[in-house]
Amino acid sequence: MRQKLKQLYDNSTLATKIRYSYFLLLVPVLAFSIFCFYNLWIVNRNYEDMLDSTAAASEFSLDFKKDFDYETYLLIVENKSIEESNLDDMLSDAKRIVNSLEEVTNSRDNRERLDSAEKYLKNLESYKERIEENLREGNKYEDNMEIWENDVQIVTSLFRETIFQYIYYEISQLQQLRAEYQNVFLATLGFLLAAMACILVVIIYVSYHIPLSITRPIRKLSEVTDQVAKGNLDVRSEIKGGIEVSMLSDSLNTMIDKINELIEQVTKEQIRLRKAEFELLQSQINPHFLYNTLDAIIWLAEAGEQKKVVDMVGSLSEFFRTSLNRGKDIITIEEELNHVRSYLEIQQVRYQDILEYEICVPEEFNKYLIPKITIQPLVENALYHGIKNKRGQGRILVKAEKEEKFFYIQIEDNGIGIKEERLEQVRAGIRDRVLTGKDIYGLYNVNERIRLNFGEKYGIFIESVYEEMTVVSIALPYAETLS
Repeated sequence: MRQKLKQLYDNSTLATKIRYSYFLLLVPVLAFSIFCFYNLWIVNRNYEDMLDSTAAASEFSLDFKKDFDYETYLLIVENKSIEESNLDDMLSDAKRIVNSLEEVTNSRDNRERLDSAEKYLKNLESYKERIEENLREGNKYEDNMEIWENDVQIVTSLFRETIFQYIYYEISQLQQLRAEYQNVFLATLGFLLAAMACILVVIIYVSYHIPLSITRPIRKLSEVTDQVAKGNLDVRSEIKGGIEVSMLSDSLNTMIDKINELIEQVTKEQIRLRKAEFELLQSQINPHFLYNTLDAIIWLAEAGEQKKVVDMVGSLSEFFRTSLNRGKDIITIEEELNHVRSYLEIQQVRYQDILEYEICVPEEFNKYLIPKITIQPLVENALYHGIKNKRGQGRILVKAEKEEKFFYIQIEDNGIGIKEERLEQVRAGIRDRVLTGKDIYGLYNVNERIRLNFGEKYGIFIESVYEEMTVVSIALPYAETLS
């Protein structure tokens, strides 16, 4: 039974545990209060009954005998007529007092005394009626005086003595009740001290164990979260007691697992991004591009085109200088455009029959930042996937457009363009970070590096009309320094 109660308590909610503590504190206090109130009510009721009895008895006039005897004498000597006599009123008041005393007394002896008092009043009423009868029949003075002296005065004395005895014993009982009340008070006081000691023990027990049962699992959770904050993601919470705390424990374990998964995912993503950047950088220093450029330089030298050789070597030097750029990942628009210009100058020598280009970016954009090797891969895509696949003269235009909170660098070509279905696949791959073919690898890497450095709302956007043109727009912030 005890084990079941403990299990029920351990599995209770925090609010229920607090209610249990209130209940455990309330029960002894309530029991003690009921006991005290009951005893005090009993004693007080008896005490009030005795007081009521004494108060009712106090209404009896101490001069009743004297007044009644004198009023009877006045009637006998005909100083007052029967109509003027107050004997009936006096008897009525005496009966009323006796009746009221019968309602409040609890003493058997006093009830017997009151029964005697009622008989005395009936006798007095009988004597009064005999005197009045004698007066109506004629003046029988001697008979009436005999009734008065031998009957009336004796009975009034007995009546008065009976009432006095009643009052005396009622007061005696009142004193006895007072003594009992003092005993009850002392007993109640003793019980109060014992109850207070018990309640104090219960309060100490409850105030220690119940808060401890609530705070212990929370403290354990705090220790787990402290370990997590210090970087220990191998720790787990094993708390099972209490509904809310168990749920919190399970949620904490789930959160730690999610953090581990996210850390692993971020680590893999960083590795993948670094690998992509490395591969992208390597792709820019494509050996074929370098071999073809060197072959072109040799061909120009053999043809005696010294000036073109010098220009091409200078462009190649400038191209590699920007590509390496002392390991910097973020450069200015001006530096990036110089890199693109060097690339186009080299390619124009090789593809002079099909390639024209123009860079129309106002100088006001030169100070803003851009990830290194961002525009050149897009220009290379325009050349190899757009212009080379279309007959006739091709043209590449690099320009800029202003918006309120950002600006665009646009690479526009009049090449073969992209079919609508393939264009949607390319857009979806860039948007959802899913590679849909090697031909968009450069676009994907450029877009990811822009998002990585400036945020998700920036990146590249593609518009194309098949067999007419393609425009790739790079959305960038007005950033002169990285925060």
